[in-house]
Amino acid sequence: MLTAKQHELLNFIHERLAKTGVSPSFDEMREALDLKSKSGVHRLISALEERQFIRRLPNRARALEVVRMPDVAVPASAAAPVPRPIVPAAANDTIDIPLHGRIAAGTPIEALQGTEAFSVPAALLGPGEHYALEVSGDSMVEEGILDGDFALIRKVDSARDGEIVVALIDDEEATLKTYRREGQMIRLDPANRSYEAQRYDEGRVRIQGRLAGLIRRY
Repeated sequence: MLTAKQHELLNFIHERLAKTGVSPSFDEMREALDLKSKSGVHRLISALEERQFIRRLPNRARALEVVRMPDVAVPASAAAPVPRPIVPAAANDTIDIPLHGRIAAGTPIEALQGTEAFSVPAALLGPGEHYALEVSGDSMVEEGILDGDFALIRKVDSARDGEIVVALIDDEEATLKTYRREGQMIRLDPANRSYEAQRYDEGRVRIQGRLAGLIRRY
């Protein structure tokens, strides 16, 4: 069951693909649906993707494909075929997500403070809600996470062994580490031989998100 806005967006994308073979830009979708920001479009796209009405073609921010339309009573002769989009040569759509300050990749420091806008290429983000953190420290260098990088975090509250997560310790400090469970204990592993693993009672640790990507500025 789609919401009115999801249905409106799906129809808009379908009609544009049928007419031009190219999916509309995020700005065009925002204007067509009278939304205030592209983040609203991103949420609608993610919802349609999760419900398998559309899919994004790999590595192309604007390349959307309509997989199916909602079940409606339409005569077969009137049903338009679902077109395959022509992949554009370049795409530069971006999405603004919150930037919540700096997070330690070494010793835990206070994090998740402040909220600035951070522009991210839409193609880097999958479904779900995301935020960004600036990495401080060198304890995750063997995972390719360097001081000054921007970690793109998908909001989740649970993790599996081996996932790189934002862990909030004692509701005060946060750190970026690899998650491991040891019975009733949580082990947070660095990716630098110079650092030791951190162990906490499970009640002291809350998962704030899972690493979804990195952005490095030169």
